[in-house]
Amino acid sequence: MNTTASNPLEFRLGGDLSINRLGFGAMRLPCNGFRGPARDPETGRAVLRRAVELGVNLIDTADFYQSTDGAVKANALIREALHPYPSNLVIATKVGVVFNSDGSHRPATGAEMRRLVEENLASLGINRLDLVYLRIGEMTVPHGESLAERFEALAALREEGLIRHLGISNVDIGHFDEARAIAPLVAVQNNFHIAKREDRSLLQACEEAGIAFCPFFPLGGGMGEIDDGRLTRVAKRHGATPTQIALAWLLASSPVMLAIPGTGSVQHLEENVAAGGIRLTDEDHAELA
Repeated sequence: MNTTASNPLEFRLGGDLSINRLGFGAMRLPCNGFRGPARDPETGRAVLRRAVELGVNLIDTADFYQSTDGAVKANALIREALHPYPSNLVIATKVGVVFNSDGSHRPATGAEMRRLVEENLASLGINRLDLVYLRIGEMTVPHGESLAERFEALAALREEGLIRHLGISNVDIGHFDEARAIAPLVAVQNNFHIAKREDRSLLQACEEAGIAFCPFFPLGGGMGEIDDGRLTRVAKRHGATPTQIALAWLLASSPVMLAIPGTGSVQHLEENVAAGGIRLTDEDHAELA
């Protein structure tokens, strides 16, 4: 298992990158959601700098994370705030979608993977990407859709040295097996949180293989209430917030689980990172089961 016994919050990604299992998602830095009015870029840079100060060394981003007007972009903020990057910082990005000038988007083809990877390299100011996820579909997993052509293209870029490790996102167990037959797979990123646990079998497959499972929207993504009262009750016992308990539950659910909560607020960032110090009791787990 790719964990360090002395530090339950440490995970060795791909066998060679030691990371804190409580990372940071950059989607909410440019705007409050996937698209929206631009947020203050200096606040975004302050959040990033504070994250690194607090020991976060996994940042999850994408070149298409930006405000509606394109004025503020996550990758640009990361580069402005943190470049030259700390030697232990791991930046994960994702490709798989092409955005048109009118704001519409479509799935990328295998032939477009190089351009998408090179755009991420340029915007982040690096020569090699630590981790690239192939994102397929949108919010619904595209069951039965082959990812082979696109993943093979990314695997070729990995062989060239442009990518260190490969992951897949928004997938099922069929995609998982298909990708692993093509190239080494180190991470899966699916929609999973305390109120959405349908992918437990995929999580188990990742655990058995020592592959990281990194849920997007670990706190629900604003797409529905995740607390039916149980998180609040457990939070009161710990003097914590319900969102902190939701993050603590994720981290406790598997040694391969990575959490990447995102925020545009330094205060919320500090609150999220503090969740890594919460240890749930047997009583807590029974209530949250």
